[in-house]
Amino acid sequence: MFNKIIKRGHKKGSKSEDTSIGYAPPGNRSSGVVSTSNVVVNHASRVGPPGAGGANSAAPQSGGGAAPMMVAAAAMLPPPGGIESLPMLRDVPVSDRQTLFLRKLQICCYQFDFTDTLKSVREKEVKRQTLSELVEYIGSGSGKIHENVQEEMVRMISINIFRCLPPSAHENTGTEAIDPEEEEAYNDPSWPHLNLVYDLLLKYVMSQDTDTKVAKRYVDHSFVLKLLDLFETEDGREREDLKTILHRIYGKFMVHRPFIRKAINNIFYRFIYETERHPGIGELLEILGSIINGFALPMKEEHKLFLVRALIPLHKPKPVAIYHQQLSYCITQFVEKDYKLAYIVIRGLLKYWPVTNCQKEVLFLGELEEVLESTQSAEFQRCMVPLFRQISRCLNSPHFQVAERALFLWNNEHIVSLIAQNHGAILPVIFEALEKNIQSHWNQAVHGLTINVRKMFLEMDVELFEECQRQYEEKQARAQELEERREQAWRKLEEVAGEDMIRV
Repeated sequence: MFNKIIKRGHKKGSKSEDTSIGYAPPGNRSSGVVSTSNVVVNHASRVGPPGAGGANSAAPQSGGGAAPMMVAAAAMLPPPGGIESLPMLRDVPVSDRQTLFLRKLQICCYQFDFTDTLKSVREKEVKRQTLSELVEYIGSGSGKIHENVQEEMVRMISINIFRCLPPSAHENTGTEAIDPEEEEAYNDPSWPHLNLVYDLLLKYVMSQDTDTKVAKRYVDHSFVLKLLDLFETEDGREREDLKTILHRIYGKFMVHRPFIRKAINNIFYRFIYETERHPGIGELLEILGSIINGFALPMKEEHKLFLVRALIPLHKPKPVAIYHQQLSYCITQFVEKDYKLAYIVIRGLLKYWPVTNCQKEVLFLGELEEVLESTQSAEFQRCMVPLFRQISRCLNSPHFQVAERALFLWNNEHIVSLIAQNHGAILPVIFEALEKNIQSHWNQAVHGLTINVRKMFLEMDVELFEECQRQYEEKQARAQELEERREQAWRKLEEVAGEDMIRV
């Protein structure tokens, strides 16, 4: 099954599939589309050649044809005389609100230096209050927003959020990269304004008055790509808002769904095979957890390929502990949807099983238990021998947490039932590891748990247990005999060497 999935992945996609991920015939783009391609999201330390965008800049832009060159947007500075005070939207007649709304959007386009808290204090507060009022207005559903107002609103949002991200702590500092778990949390100084802009975008996407046929002209593929690039921000608060917004966009704009999945796929590929650094992997996996939960059955080959090519290899990078909880949830969702995928998942876990990292082994064992809970007997039988070879190595681990976590598998009733049905093949594989633990493991808790597991196997099949014990004793006797012969040979060599030295 694994090989079939891989082979099917090399088939040429249909024209309809190409269109769904951004390749549309020239001329299909509506003239009302607002272009946000003049705004680029990038780290300050990753400025590339002209036209280079973020991590996904190579992905297709919406509308087909040649993608416009992406250049940094020029900051819109407030006028020298200051920002004019405008009346509240609720204080003007309904007929004038759209015009006033546009003027307030213009105020929100002005950019300020938030690293200097004493600079432009009044103007910053005016912008903050204006943003807050716009969020309240959109959220209240006071009236349907005209199309030209939607265009200007998305433009304002783009100017504010699509910006050059500051470099990470490990970039351009001349120091070695440190563990992401040990990095200090970064708080963007402009967050009081950014938070309101994200709230406005969320209200706009969630509003019942927002017509997706109109909104998709502005919230297009280019917009979604730059939104995904923002997940590289070091500010966890911003990533949380991005996660919520992207999830809502995925739910509301069905036309964008294949494109969003493919773009996230590309982010994972770059993370796995190039950088191994991306602060937003956990949030992207949380979004995917909800998406996978909604997959229809029978599952498409596209989704199975995503599991094999992206999710399973995500166990390989060093910082897997940061996002392992979300990754494990996604993997478990696949197995619960289609139990036949359990074999592929278990073989994938064995492929990327850590050799020297004990903390990763504990995480893998926890995930393995969750997968086995949804595994049926037929799939279990296909992988039980290599699986329990690995488990036996974990049982003999000198790190007591690894050995203890492996022994905890026998506390799960479903796993014990699978083992009981196939104990004839499993006990010979694992018997030696159990005996070594009883004889020589230093940890008392591991010693006690091993005795309990050994007792369970004895109760399952006395004859098989005694046969395994006899074979183990014979193997030990042969090993002892071989060791004695080796020592005897060394003694003879020493005697001969001693005689030659005396003669000299």
